[in-house]
Amino acid sequence: MGDQQRHKRLRLLIKKLNKDRKRQALRTDILCNDIIAAQREFIKRLRTISSTANFYESIIGMTDLNNLLHTAVKLIEADNAGANVSFFLRRADRFELCMFDGGRPMAFEEQQLESCFSSELMDNICKSNKVCSLDDMFEMGLQGNLVELKGISAVTIPLGLFGSSLGFMLVCRSSENKLTPAEISNISAVTFGLSQAIASCRAHSHTADR
Repeated sequence: MGDQQRHKRLRLLIKKLNKDRKRQALRTDILCNDIIAAQREFIKRLRTISSTANFYESIIGMTDLNNLLHTAVKLIEADNAGANVSFFLRRADRFELCMFDGGRPMAFEEQQLESCFSSELMDNICKSNKVCSLDDMFEMGLQGNLVELKGISAVTIPLGLFGSSLGFMLVCRSSENKLTPAEISNISAVTFGLSQAIASCRAHSHTADR
């Protein structure tokens, strides 16, 4: 084999080695990125678990519905800066709006977005049994000043037990600081335990009234 052929084979071998090295480097980068992404997701889940545990610890044993809802509002608003939380609880033949200001329930007339909720809309939201965006609410019959409502980021989050709706939670914030999917997910994570606590408070109230 001549020198020219040996040099040619050597160049091809070096070229192949460089390609293999680049391919391996790319695989390593992808693997590292996957590991970093997995770590971030794991940390997010830990934070959600920790936040949910703290929430449950704060409401455990409560028997007064107003105190329970007020505590829930404070906890959720503390974890989601700038958010406002209200509850629409289903009764036998109506819905009850529960909002709090400084520890006291707020009068219905003081509300803005909340006052746009008709009985039909509230019933549709409960039947959907899902997180509803403002667009979803409009499709279900939300009526209101579109100009004013454009400045609001809002979702409803269902409350219920074993397929039975207890109502829903309305979470609002300025559209300049929209509610993020992570925040909505974290709030949703506490709704099952909160729904159990609401049902327990109602049962306790009925027992006390007898």
